[in-house]
Amino acid sequence: MEIEYKLLREIDCKQGAVRSVRFSVDGAYCVTCGSDRKLKLWNPHRGVALKTYGGHGDEVMDACASCDSSQITSCGLDKSVILWDVTTGTPVRRLRGHAGPVNTVRFNEESSMIISGSRDNSVMCWDVRSKAQEPAQCLSEAKDSISSVRVSDHEILTSSFDGKIRRYDIRVGEMYADYMGDAVTCSSFTRDGQCIVVSCADAVVRLMDKDSGELLGEFTGHAANNLCLESSVDAQDTRILSGSADGKLWIWDLVSQKVVAKLSGYKPTKHPIVSLSVHPQTNCFLATIGPSVLMWSTVSSVQE
Repeated sequence: MEIEYKLLREIDCKQGAVRSVRFSVDGAYCVTCGSDRKLKLWNPHRGVALKTYGGHGDEVMDACASCDSSQITSCGLDKSVILWDVTTGTPVRRLRGHAGPVNTVRFNEESSMIISGSRDNSVMCWDVRSKAQEPAQCLSEAKDSISSVRVSDHEILTSSFDGKIRRYDIRVGEMYADYMGDAVTCSSFTRDGQCIVVSCADAVVRLMDKDSGELLGEFTGHAANNLCLESSVDAQDTRILSGSADGKLWIWDLVSQKVVAKLSGYKPTKHPIVSLSVHPQTNCFLATIGPSVLMWSTVSSVQE
């Protein structure tokens, strides 16, 4: 059965350049982070903006919604991490521990901890329930800027421009590092938790076995152009997705490593696709392109 992808909509976010886009845990909403220092909460399926959150002193780089969608955490170039109340739109806490701009932020599965990664080379873990101003833990193994953080039920996965991905197993207190040979711009778990998808500055997306560190596949053809590109797997763990400097969302077959699609917006653009987010249950993708967010969904060409 051939899989086709259909562009559902293009949303002009009206918040300057969109730095990242993230689906909520249930996939009903998404958050966009703008260079205008604001976050926006959307219903992307209808293309409707629901709320705007203002409080950062500089560009917002990343955000993440909590497991019950009642809170959002965000980070930015102002070196701060903010915890927001979704309904009221007000900051609940402002965490200022990083010495440099904060690139990436995630909740853990229960949304009891916030994990943030910064250009100060550190990853900080903040206890949401405590009133402490200091992080509960600081992971300082990286020798360069942290580009991405991902969290599973018992692991923290970080990537850094020092060329390494680091996996912290919280249950046993171990850290595992893999050297990728070039600056790592993004790393993420596959849906089954067995592998890691790694984007590097050499314009190669690599699929690694999580436990052995073995290279399982390389996905190439897209352009990196020194951009901090994100990558992911689709909802079924069958396709690899990556942003690209050419303004297209590249999709490869995970097994054959062949390019199966290059998705673009309605009109030609000079903007790259940098950030992307995959719906938690279905093959619906969001990607940032300049001031806009594009949304695609799969269409099966064979009728059921």
